Amino acid sequence: MSTLSIKNLSFSYPKSSPQLDRIDLSYSSGKTAILGPNGAGKTTLISLLATALTPRQGTIQLTTDVLKYSSKELRAFRQQVAWLPQDFSPVAGLSVLEHVTYSAWLKGASRKAAKAAAPIALERVGLSEMSKHKATALSGGQQRRLGIAGALAHDAAVILLDEPTAGLDPNQRDKFQKILNDIDPQKIVLVSTHQTEDIDGTFDSVFVLDQGRQKFHGSTADFMELGGSTEDGPRDRIRTAYGQLVSGEH
Repeated sequence: MSTLSIKNLSFSYPKSSPQLDRIDLSYSSGKTAILGPNGAGKTTLISLLATALTPRQGTIQLTTDVLKYSSKELRAFRQQVAWLPQDFSPVAGLSVLEHVTYSAWLKGASRKAAKAAAPIALERVGLSEMSKHKATALSGGQQRRLGIAGALAHDAAVILLDEPTAGLDPNQRDKFQKILNDIDPQKIVLVSTHQTEDIDGTFDSVFVLDQGRQKFHGSTADFMELGGSTEDGPRDRIRTAYGQLVSGEH
């Protein structure tokens, strides 16, 4: 079991207003949807957790069964964290299998372990038959799944996915939902999105950001309760709850 603790986390770019303002979160397992409109700070939060950005103040800490890691201890921390950025693109010249193997090796897996894990990860995302194809020749949806395979291949404690369904058609999004549902429930999975329709039945908890500020953090059931009567459909309740939070009505 692992615990990800985020305390008083703030970030701003030089000469700009805060992108994130005093965020406090804690997770020990399960899948969390990070919701918010464009510009709310979702990508900034994911990038901070991936150590691609450095906080202006606050701490990010990961405690596993063996060790405690701080985001300041970059190498050790990064080996425990898998990250699929919003602008993911494959490395030119590598096959699909080589790309996933390379991703696992970069995260600290031995060459032998990376080579063994890559085919399993590709099977989990439905790309086994494409393993010998060039990674750059995959479609947009396939490239997203390739990125997820790389994130799964080194058995990270924390998996960060930034807008993974952006630009995907409904069939591709259904495939992503299945992949997400099949991830070990003991993992800590954070998925940033501005799409609310897939929350129910997929995510254990919800975190809502608006203009860099924390608007809601709790279970999916508690989030949906903000959206009205159970007689309403789940998607209607989710949309209502989200609209109230980001508009400041709650």
